[in-house]
Formats: sequence, C-alpha cells, structure tokens
Amino acid sequence: MFNAEKPSLNELPTSAQLIRSTAIAAASAVAILVTVVLPAEYDIDPTGIGGVLGLAEMGEIKSQLAAEAEADRIKALEEQGALVTQEQSSLMNDIFSVFVGAAHAEEVPSEPVQEWRDEITFTLAPGESAEWKLVMEEGQTAQYAMLVDGGRVNFDLHGHGSGQSETYYKGRGSTGEEGEITAGFAGEHGWFWRNRDKTAVTVTVQVRGEYDEFKDAS
Repeated sequence: MFNAEKPSLNELPTSAQLIRSTAIAAASAVAILVTVVLPAEYDIDPTGIGGVLGLAEMGEIKSQLAAEAEADRIKALEEQGALVTQEQSSLMNDIFSVFVGAAHAEEVPSEPVQEWRDEITFTLAPGESAEWKLVMEEGQTAQYAMLVDGGRVNFDLHGHGSGQSETYYKGRGSTGEEGEITAGFAGEHGWFWRNRDKTAVTVTVQVRGEYDEFKDAS
C-alpha cells in the first residue's frame, strides 16, 4: 500500500473561503427554492421566474388538486358524521318508542271482554212466533246479540210495565241484530219474533248487563 501525503497547511482552505463557499451555497439554495421549488410545488412565485419557466402552472395544478382532495376528505367526514348521527337518532327513536309503548301498555290496561250472561236458542217453523223478555229496573242497561240461521225473521223490540209501554225498534226480514236496551221504566223489555219465511229458522240470542231475569214470555 502507498501512504498518501498529508496536505500542507497552505493547501487547506481558509476560514474566509469556507464562509464564502457556505454563503454561495446558501444563496444558491434560496434562489432554487424561490425560483423553482415554491412555484412548482406550492404555486408561490414571488419573482415571476416560475411563470416564465412554466413552473407556476404546475404548482397551481398541484394546489388545486390538493384543495380538491382536502374538500373531498372534509365532505366524506361530514357525510360519515351525518350518517352516524342519523343512525344514532333512529336508534334513540326506536328505544323511545319501545319505552313509550311499554309505558302506555302499563298505564292503560286492556279491558277484559265481558262474557255473555245468558244465551237461548230456539227454532221457529213457518208462521210460528216466540217472545223473550228481560226483567229490568228503570235506568238499567243491557246489551244483546241476535243471530238468525236458515232464513229471516220479523221482530219487535219493546217494553211494558208500570202502566207504560214503549216500542224501541222493529226489524223486518232480519238475519241478525246487535245493540243495547236502556229501560225507561221498571218492567219487561225484550223481543217478539215471527217467522214469515217458508222454511224453519233458528234464532240465537245472547244478553248481558243490568237485568234481573231473562225469561220466556210467549
């Protein structure tokens, strides 16, 4: 191997030369930054050289692309936030509906269906009649349901007693009725049926409410 000769002190650069070289390098870097990098990358052209060299246009395009990308990012975040808010709101509404429904069910319990108190079924031959009455006090109320099977009947819903009489309703060619009777006086309140068809019919009557007796008054 050969030993390299050490340079003499006279061959080494002086401090002034080093400072000058550093200053030239720094100035060159600043010049490149101002005339090339800033116009090309950030659309900043304080000297106008970037526009002459066509670098400013490149920087403007990059700036526009960056701005569009940032706008898209913000829009995506806003849409995601709106979606999350909407889902949370929908979930809260569902939970609220469940609690309100449960609370309403607890506060307003459904009334049990009242059973019929009495029920009768009879068959009327052509031209045959029947009469059934409720024994009621003044002001009492009873509900009824009547079903005619096999044909139609004529009927008269009326009341009598305490020296009074009243006709509530007359049905012609009826296949069924339902309603309510309120006694205007103490006495017997009910129906008189007659079969005007040429075939036998079966009549079923259900009653409930305020009365003392449901009896055959034929």
